[in-house]
Amino acid sequence: MNPFRLQSLARIAFLAATLALCIQCMYAAYYAVAACVAVVCAAQIHSFFRFTDRANAEVVRFLQGINYSDFSQNARMGSLGSSYKELTAELERIIANFRQARIEKEESLQYLQTVVEHVEIGLICFDAKGDIALYNKAAGRILSTPHLKNLTALDRKHANLAELLFEMAPNTKRTYRLPVNGSTQEFLIAAAGFRMKEHPMKLISLHNIQQELEANEIEAWQKLIRVLTHEIMNSITPISSLASTVDAMLKNAPEGRLHAETITDIGAAVSTIHRRSEGLIHFVNKYRDVSKMPQLNVRRVKAAELIYGVRLLMERAFAANDIRFSVSVTPETLEMDADPELLEQVLLNLIQNSIHALAQTAERRIVVSAGVDERGMVTLRVADNGKGIPEEILDKIFIPFFSTKQEGSGIGLSISQRIVRAHGGTLRASSSPGADTVFTITL
Repeated sequence: MNPFRLQSLARIAFLAATLALCIQCMYAAYYAVAACVAVVCAAQIHSFFRFTDRANAEVVRFLQGINYSDFSQNARMGSLGSSYKELTAELERIIANFRQARIEKEESLQYLQTVVEHVEIGLICFDAKGDIALYNKAAGRILSTPHLKNLTALDRKHANLAELLFEMAPNTKRTYRLPVNGSTQEFLIAAAGFRMKEHPMKLISLHNIQQELEANEIEAWQKLIRVLTHEIMNSITPISSLASTVDAMLKNAPEGRLHAETITDIGAAVSTIHRRSEGLIHFVNKYRDVSKMPQLNVRRVKAAELIYGVRLLMERAFAANDIRFSVSVTPETLEMDADPELLEQVLLNLIQNSIHALAQTAERRIVVSAGVDERGMVTLRVADNGKGIPEEILDKIFIPFFSTKQEGSGIGLSISQRIVRAHGGTLRASSSPGADTVFTITL
């Protein structure tokens, strides 16, 4: 028999003997002795309950340790006998599993912290009060603030930045200029929202895009220079050739005399030089038009009214070219802040391009639609089922003076893009040759 059962039987037997003695004293009228024996009996009962409660106390101690994440304890019930060995072993296994899980959790957390600290993107996580939960080294370097406890402390070095980060809605992005190493650089700020322990949290990432912008700017200038060089050389080469021809005619003519045929040839050459020079001046003036930043007169505009006005202006062109034109505005009450005259010019330019693209198409369609995208931004789309834009030139169509039309100036799309950018928006093109081409304005 195990020690726990022997101790239990011994205590029960002793308690029974004590109770019997107490009863005998009561019958013999030894009340004082009976009272003393009754006290001993009560002490034995209390001791017995304490003895039997030891296992429960150990289980409670064990569970409390788990509740407070204390996995350094051991189950100490081996002294209660073999009947508690299985329970003791199971509790020990539970503790071991919790210890292992805690080690793995700490290793994962350490790994995550190492990754967060070594990425070059600044990361800031804060709650609704602005208290910082995560602030990596890259963020401290970018913001010139090594330590940050509350977001409002950013106002000491970056005015209004804290307010901007507070107001950014989850899943939105925007650019922001920050001083870094003595120069101002462009950063892309992205916001994400989540909940942690039932509290709303916001995660902000700061990505330096200055190099990408500079690379894109250089590429744009290179493309522009190639187009300008091409256009200027197309005018300069014949002018130079004709000037050389006239010079040769004058040098080879007899002194003081020019044949009528030579004079005619010289006149034709000079006329051509004059015409090409005028064309070059016209080209330079067009370039000046492209370089001007449009002045905006922004007001609240109803999308349906704007598109309806464009439709009235283009009705004759649609009828003359047998084009089916349709409009879609969702919701019908959609409004936006824009300069209606300039935005109307953009839509007219895009529709004119669509009409030209539909020249070789049998069933001609143009669809102008307005709506709201998944980010809550207003979008205007002009789509046609024309010949489309080849992929190899899709990235060049917004370059000034680049045109696939023989009679085109190549500045319509460039000016349209500048107008949209002046609104703080974007103009993008996508095309599946032979299927559809879509120009999307996002405001």
